[in-house]
Amino acid sequence: MKKWTRWILTVFLAAVLVGCGRENPEQEERTYPREAVELIAPAGPGGGYDLTVRAMAQCLQETGLVSVPLPVTNKPGGGGRVCLEYMHEKRGSNDMLVVYSPPLCLINLNGSTALNYRDNTTPIAKLAVDYGCFAVRADSPYQTLNQVMDQLKADPGSVKVGGTSSEYSMDHVQFLKIAHAAGVEALQEIPYEGFENGGVMAQLMGERVDVMSAGISDVLGLVESGDIRVLAVTAPDRLEGDALSQIPTCRDLGIDADFSNWRGIFGPEDMPEEAVEYWGETLCKMAGTKEWAAACDRYGWTVDYQGRDDFCKFLDEVNEEYAQLLDEIW
Repeated sequence: MKKWTRWILTVFLAAVLVGCGRENPEQEERTYPREAVELIAPAGPGGGYDLTVRAMAQCLQETGLVSVPLPVTNKPGGGGRVCLEYMHEKRGSNDMLVVYSPPLCLINLNGSTALNYRDNTTPIAKLAVDYGCFAVRADSPYQTLNQVMDQLKADPGSVKVGGTSSEYSMDHVQFLKIAHAAGVEALQEIPYEGFENGGVMAQLMGERVDVMSAGISDVLGLVESGDIRVLAVTAPDRLEGDALSQIPTCRDLGIDADFSNWRGIFGPEDMPEEAVEYWGETLCKMAGTKEWAAACDRYGWTVDYQGRDDFCKFLDEVNEEYAQLLDEIW
């Protein structure tokens, strides 16, 4: 009898110890994330959006900050409108993050969509700045951006501009802002075409556009190979790096303007607070890693992290700035 009593007591104590060693089932249920989180680029492969989310995914997993899968999806269309509509359909979900930049504000301000960053997204963090640039083929007759502007003053319809964003969205607006500052008057007569699926480089090399307006990360490879010539960057100061530091800013050329192409991470509207807090903390940690610094250096980005509160204030400020800019150039 004593043997059986001892055996039952042993089994009971073992069960208690196992139970104490396990997490509370309710606490385990609250652990986030438990499944894959989709990272979305609102444009085609190879552009700045795409590079940003892929670099982010790689950094998060290399550093061990995130252990669940982070698949990347490209959703081009409407200058970011198609992706914003998709986010609206997924409101309240916790399994997606989207990278956006100035077009998130511009597509609302230019009337492309009634959706907006305040009501239809959950801003989480600003990660970096990728300044814009204006590039031509290596055999182009234009040696400087001032020559392009002089031609536009003489005949605004004679220079065709191409970009990766839609009309009156980021790449178009950054070119118009610089042209306006350079004294070009007939801005609406400048032909512009957007290639959101990443085909603008082929259009430039095929001589179907004369000048490409893009982010500097979009063209780094061809700058180094010598296939294209970057006439200017939209940064307030020269960028760092052997090749980038040789490119003049618009201000170097006497054009008193710049344009910041910030990149931030957003969740869908009504994203659960648990997910918002998790990604805010995780992206803050990522922004301080050497892996993220290396990715930014590789693509010519400037690390410029802002947490949720500061990012929301920043968005309100730049949205007002873009509204004034569109009033001037539209």
